[in-house]
Amino acid sequence: MRLNDKVCLITGSGSGIGKSSALRFAQEGATVIINDLDPAKGRETVDEINENGGKATFLPGDVTSPTDMERMAQAALQAFGRVDVLFNNAGISGVGALHELELEQWDRVMRVNIAGVFLPSKYVLPSMMARKSGCIINMSSCIAEIGLARRASYAASKGAVLALTKSMQVDYAPYGIRVNALLPGTIFTPFVENYLKTSYDDPEKAIEAIKSRQLSGELGKPEDVANAALFLASDEAGFMMGSPLYIDGGVTFGKNA
Repeated sequence: MRLNDKVCLITGSGSGIGKSSALRFAQEGATVIINDLDPAKGRETVDEINENGGKATFLPGDVTSPTDMERMAQAALQAFGRVDVLFNNAGISGVGALHELELEQWDRVMRVNIAGVFLPSKYVLPSMMARKSGCIINMSSCIAEIGLARRASYAASKGAVLALTKSMQVDYAPYGIRVNALLPGTIFTPFVENYLKTSYDDPEKAIEAIKSRQLSGELGKPEDVANAALFLASDEAGFMMGSPLYIDGGVTFGKNA
């Protein structure tokens, strides 16, 4: 029970990595606050946790909306008195080389992926500072460290999240708050599966091409990232501060011969 009695808020936890993390956190004793833009998916996660003996509740809200995020934070504090762990997981992909992108496409990726870290943190941090305790996990990507074709907006946003994580750690270390980042590789989530099906004539060939650039020879699973998030959320990671944690099958630092 590595998160026993901890209150953990996870944005974008109606599916994919967020949902897997919510289930994993609940298994380890956390009370999990589920946030998602899709109320049906969010409540499905809550129901699954509760049916398996865990504790979860749903708080709706758009991570790009200051009003929504302030309301969400206030509701969490009113219900539970504190948020011990904030996992800023919500995000979207962006496809296209720089010259191909319209400003609206660029702005949307920046708004969701960067403001989606800024706003939940902004409204949860004061209570953590007052208690001199807390843990924030930000979802970056291994793309923050490597180049990948036609991912200009996504790479820029996830690089910004990594830089923001390090700056946040400097600001909030005096308050006993840890801030770290997850840097996954390609994880086979429902979103990625749908993207491959709709973007490639031969999705299976595309999957094999992605596998070939990873030393593991496999795509990651949401559970792989959930386990890494669990580690960062737990007291076992007490000496990790401002750190990137790679869960990428070796794509960042390795290369097949």
